[in-house]
Amino acid sequence: MESPSTNITIRMDRETKKDFEEFCDNVGINLTTAFNMFVKATLRARTLPFTVSDIDSRKQARRDFLETMEAMQAQSVINGTDNISMDEINGIISGVRKESRRQANV
Repeated sequence: MESPSTNITIRMDRETKKDFEEFCDNVGINLTTAFNMFVKATLRARTLPFTVSDIDSRKQARRDFLETMEAMQAQSVINGTDNISMDEINGIISGVRKESRRQANV
């Protein structure tokens, strides 16, 4: 009768293995259980249970973010709000909330 399990060999550096074994021990599982959990979660979700992105995508996301921030800064100059302080912003928000509450009570 064939065994229901099979062996897999995985290579990793010693320090990573040691750190992962310590983590597994702290959460009450062993390496085999951890890898089986990973595989089952992957198969269940049909995706990796964490985000994987390449460096170029992260660089593009950063460029997109910076471009958006520059556009927001340019718009703040147009709106005349480029030199507004956080205290002023908080005061405006507080005023809007007070007005909203006042209108709700009328």
